[in-house]
Amino acid sequence: MLRQSTGFRLALGAGLGLSLALTHALPAQAMHIAEGFLPPGWVVFWWVVFLPFFLWGLRSLGQVTQRAPETKLLLALAGAFTFVLSALKIPSVTGSCSHPTGTGLGAMLFGPSVMTVLGGLVLLFQALLLAHGGLTTLGANGFSMAVVGPWVAYAVFHLLWRVTRRQGIAVFAAAALADLTTYVVTSVQLALAFPAPVGGFGAAFAKFATLFAVTQIPLAISEGLLTVLVWNWLQTYSRTELTALNLVREGASS
Repeated sequence: MLRQSTGFRLALGAGLGLSLALTHALPAQAMHIAEGFLPPGWVVFWWVVFLPFFLWGLRSLGQVTQRAPETKLLLALAGAFTFVLSALKIPSVTGSCSHPTGTGLGAMLFGPSVMTVLGGLVLLFQALLLAHGGLTTLGANGFSMAVVGPWVAYAVFHLLWRVTRRQGIAVFAAAALADLTTYVVTSVQLALAFPAPVGGFGAAFAKFATLFAVTQIPLAISEGLLTVLVWNWLQTYSRTELTALNLVREGASS
């Protein structure tokens, strides 16, 4: 009798919990651009823009794992680094929020096209498991965080490394600018979708970019410093993998 009563109470509690979750859940104003926030036309547009980069990245990912299979653990590290950092959300503009992106490290290690796949998978898991971002807005979020950010990181890293021969400066600038550029693109995406009644796209972009900048600039600096620490750790403990990726050069200093 007692066992039946306990089971009944558990079943009743679970039923009430499920009912509350289904009937009283509020829309998530979560990180990235939230699910359902963009108009349908922009949803389709950003998916169409993002998909070719993702397919290109799949091909690059296959080439990297075949050419240097010993770097698979490093690939997992780059994905986990992006997942953890981009899950640290700080409320910002309505329908989105600020957070580190973590895509710079993977772009410097494996190239921007590979990072498009890792970043896209991170966004997919966050949309499905954490209600961060969304499936309809994954194309837009993927383009800003997993395409533009990694390409900026890759270009800045190789340019500064070639000019200064100092890896620390190149890694810091690449990670920080990838972070900032992601939010510039997000501001553009929001301004295109929601132009201001007075001033149109320019006024809306100024509003979104200004609001993001308050939180994003210190976050970008922090991400740059953290990425330098991780890079130095890899230089010590993963030198074989970095050599396989042609990221160890004689004469370069930290």
